[in-house]
Amino acid sequence: MKLKYVIIYAFLFMFGLGAKADKLEALRTNKKIISMSEAQAPYFAIQIIALKLPPQAPEFFTNVEVAREYPCDDGYLRFCVGEFDSYNEAKAAIESVKAKGYDQAFVVDTRQYSIDGSTAMGGSSQTSKKIDPDKEYTVQLSAFRFPVYLSHFENIDDVMEFRMKDKIFRYTTGQFKGDVAEAELQRIKALGYKDAHLVELDKYMPFKIE
Repeated sequence: MKLKYVIIYAFLFMFGLGAKADKLEALRTNKKIISMSEAQAPYFAIQIIALKLPPQAPEFFTNVEVAREYPCDDGYLRFCVGEFDSYNEAKAAIESVKAKGYDQAFVVDTRQYSIDGSTAMGGSSQTSKKIDPDKEYTVQLSAFRFPVYLSHFENIDDVMEFRMKDKIFRYTTGQFKGDVAEAELQRIKALGYKDAHLVELDKYMPFKIE
C-alpha cells in the first residue's frame, strides 16, 4: 500500500510541475518572458533573480511587464527587467523595481553575461555599488527556488541559508565590515562564484534558517 501512495504522490507532483511549466511556457509565448540568446542594445538592465531552475510559480512575474531570461553557461537563468542606455538611467529606476518585491534587484550590463558559451565582455555580471564602511555585509553566493544542501557549495565552509519574503532561498557566506567587504567579494568570485555579490547582513538576518 505504501508503494501505491508513493506512486500516486509522485504522479501528482510531476503533474503539478508539468502544469506550472505549461504556465511558464505560456508566459514566454505571450512575451511576458523573453528568452535571450545574446545581449542586445540597450544593454543595461535590472536583474531581479538568478536561479538554477526557472521559478515554479508563474505568479513570480505578475507584477512586471516583461522579464528577459538569459540562459548563462554557468548553469544559471538570469531574469532582468527594463532596458536602459546607461548605468545611471537604470539606477534611477531600481527603487521602483524593489518596491514591487524584488528586494535584491541590482543593475547589470547584459554584455557581461556568458550566454550560450560565449562571453561578450568578460568580468563580473554585477555593477559595483557604493559600500558603506559602517555597515556589515555578507557575500551572496546564489539563490534557488528550492533549498539545497550546504555541501553544494564547494570550498566554502561558513554558508548561511535564508528564506526571504519572495520564497526564494538565498545562500551567503561571511560577515564583513564595509572596509573589507569588497576584498572578500573578489576572493569569493575567484573561487568560481561569478554571480556573487554583497548584501547588507541586517536585512537578511530576520530570514535566516538555523
